[in-house]
Amino acid sequence: MDPRSALEQLETIRILMERSALYRRALGPICLAAGSLGSIAALGAVFTGMDSSIQFAGWWLGTAFAGFGAALIIARRQAIREGEPFWSPPTRRVCTAFLPPLTAGALLSVPFLLGEDWARRVVWLLPALWMILYGCALHAAGFFMRRGIRLLGWSYLLAGAALLLWWTCPLNQFPPVNHAHLAMGLGFGLGHLAYGIYLHWTERRSTS
Repeated sequence: MDPRSALEQLETIRILMERSALYRRALGPICLAAGSLGSIAALGAVFTGMDSSIQFAGWWLGTAFAGFGAALIIARRQAIREGEPFWSPPTRRVCTAFLPPLTAGALLSVPFLLGEDWARRVVWLLPALWMILYGCALHAAGFFMRRGIRLLGWSYLLAGAALLLWWTCPLNQFPPVNHAHLAMGLGFGLGHLAYGIYLHWTERRSTS
């Protein structure tokens, strides 16, 4: 590595460390928005009786894209408020860290969108696999933030692994699709809400 590239990377890391507090302030509202969307989506799916693999995968992919859009809007507003550029090199580094696991999660849902008979019987695999991959994404991006985001990543990874082990137990094979919707609501709805409330509370305490 030439000296210029090394200096550029050191400068990027320095800026990321300086902006970790800014990322943390933006993360609270983002988690609250994502948690609200996830909770509403889970309740809507259960009460409307979405029980096919196509409906499950399509519904939750749409919810994920809506949450991603909300996160971009909130992050952009936060950057404008702080007088920071939105699509800066540090932001690109964070998004690059997120991208591989989230792309893998989206590709995993493709077979379930094709409407095959076997897909409905194993649609419960998706919540566990999505949690594991989402936890990996958070942990990868946590290098550029404070330790809390890495701990959140570990919690999703372990929750997804535990869910996978529980649902592959002989006593729990082939749970109904409603259970998968509830798992998504608990993991991506209430999980985000709890972390968002924690960030909001600790931010208020540190400010005061």
